[in-house]
Amino acid sequence: MSDSSWLSDIPQLDRHQLLDIRKTLDGAYRSFSREYGDSIEAFFDPLLTFLIWFEKLLLSSPWWLVIAVLAVFAYVASRSWKLTLGVVVAFFLIGFFGMWDNTMRTMSIILVSTLLAVIIGIPIGIAMARSDRVQSTVTPVLDIMQTMPAFVYLIPVVMLLGIGKIPGVIAVIIYAVPPVIRLTNLGIRLVDKEVLEAATAYGASPMQRLFGVQLPLAMPNIMAGINQTIMMALAMVVIASMIGVKGLGQPVLKSITNQYFTLGLMNGLAIVALAIIFDRISQSYAKRTLQNFGGH
Repeated sequence: MSDSSWLSDIPQLDRHQLLDIRKTLDGAYRSFSREYGDSIEAFFDPLLTFLIWFEKLLLSSPWWLVIAVLAVFAYVASRSWKLTLGVVVAFFLIGFFGMWDNTMRTMSIILVSTLLAVIIGIPIGIAMARSDRVQSTVTPVLDIMQTMPAFVYLIPVVMLLGIGKIPGVIAVIIYAVPPVIRLTNLGIRLVDKEVLEAATAYGASPMQRLFGVQLPLAMPNIMAGINQTIMMALAMVVIASMIGVKGLGQPVLKSITNQYFTLGLMNGLAIVALAIIFDRISQSYAKRTLQNFGGH
């Protein structure tokens, strides 16, 4: 008696029934994409226009100007000369080794995706913190988004919108938005109830409590969420390159298929450099924000 003989006692769909279900679902999705695909593409046109403009801006700007702006941004966020110098050296080496254009393309996608993820994620996190019902509804969705392999949700996005920047941005946002939602929710829920009661006693409205007390005190957690969102967005760079997103991911993909070790290593190190720079800047800003708030 084989180990799998017990399976025969379980009622199962036969192959033809499974095939019919798959055909029905595939046909329904194709009909949906044919009917609404153009409307959905038109909805994302302004985002595509902005993405193209931002990428062209980074590519057409002189390298020294881009490095100077990034250095100023790094110093303002961190107040650290060491980190600022590290940013300058890292981007100079990226340009020296011929990866400047791809790095700018990757930066444009990552910055826009992260900005959209924050715009979408923080309000959802606030809603979760203010309502247990919303939290119980959204949490399973976040669990699915974080455990679903990225390749699986690329399929419906590509079928609906084709290949290019917009499907790439959508894929990056789906993959990267859960941390900022979870940590915004957590940060607001961890705010001391006595502090909220004191604010209420002074006559603060719910909105004043949210923007004047809860969000400032939750800021370290929110910044940690944004930090993780940036890291996850960068992790999607190589996968997004499979659906036509230009940047550092495409040379890495090319090196895998053609066994170009050095090409893959150099572009991989450029992605690591971006990740470290964004990580250090966001962490330094979060620490400084907490110190400033504590000082007041």
